[in-house]
Amino acid sequence: MPKIEYPAYELIEVDVDAQTHVGQLTLNVPKKLNALGVEILHEMLDAANRLNADRDVRVVILTGAGRAFSAGADLTMNATGMGVGDHLQQDHRPVLEAILRAPKPWISAINGACAGVGSAYGMICDLTVMAEDAYIYQAFAGIGLIPDGGATWLLANALGRKRAYEIIATGEKVPAAKCLEWGLCNRVVPSDALLPETRAWAEELAQRAPLSLRYAKASLYTASNSDYAAAYDREVELQAVAGSSKDSQEAIKAFLEKRKPSFEGR
Repeated sequence: MPKIEYPAYELIEVDVDAQTHVGQLTLNVPKKLNALGVEILHEMLDAANRLNADRDVRVVILTGAGRAFSAGADLTMNATGMGVGDHLQQDHRPVLEAILRAPKPWISAINGACAGVGSAYGMICDLTVMAEDAYIYQAFAGIGLIPDGGATWLLANALGRKRAYEIIATGEKVPAAKCLEWGLCNRVVPSDALLPETRAWAEELAQRAPLSLRYAKASLYTASNSDYAAAYDREVELQAVAGSSKDSQEAIKAFLEKRKPSFEGR
C-alpha cells in the first residue's frame, strides 16, 4: 500500500509520527476558538479519511489549538445558503461518522471550552482526556435550539436519559472533574500536561494489537445499539476474524517464547 500523503491544510494541522504510530489532528483557528464552519469541516473530513487509511497510524488524537477545543458552530459563516438540517447532514455528519466508524481508536484531548456541536466531536471519540480547566457545554437551550451532531445520543449513552436532559435543559458548563465522575471523560490532567499526557497514552495504546483495538471498538458500537444476543453474535463474528490474524499468532508465539509481541495490524 502506498504511503499516505497529507496536503497543506489551512484551518487544521495534521502530524503523523510513524515511529510511535500516533497521528494528531489539531483544529487550528484559535482566533475563532476553533469554531466549525464548512471549510474546516471539509478539511477535517479529508484528514480523517487519510488518517483512518494510514497504516503508519494506529491511534489518532483530536485536539484544538489555543484556548478552546471548539466553541461550536461558526455563527459568522454563511453555510452556502443551505438550511441548518442540510448543513448538519452534509458537512458535520460525514466527519463525525468517520471518527465513530474509524478502524482505530481516536482520543479527544479537550482544552478549554468544548461547546455546542463542538462537544459532539469531543464526545464521539473513543477515549477522552480533559485539561483540569476544560468543560463540556450544551449551550443550545439559551438560544432556542437543541443539541446536534448526535450529542443527544452521545449524552444519553454515557449518562442515561435523565442526567443527559438535565445537562441540556440547564445549560451547565460541566467541569472536567464532574465529567470524569459522570463518565464523560477517562482522565483529567493539569492543563499544561494535556498533550504530553494524551500522547503518552496514545503511544502506549499504539503498542497493543491494532486488530484487537479495532474489533473491540466495533463490538462496543454494536453493544450500545442492540440487545445481548446481537452483541454476543457480533463478538463471535469478530473474534473469529481476530483469532485467525497474524497478530494473534504472533502474540501466542511471543508468549511461548517469553518476549514482547511485535504487532503489524494483520
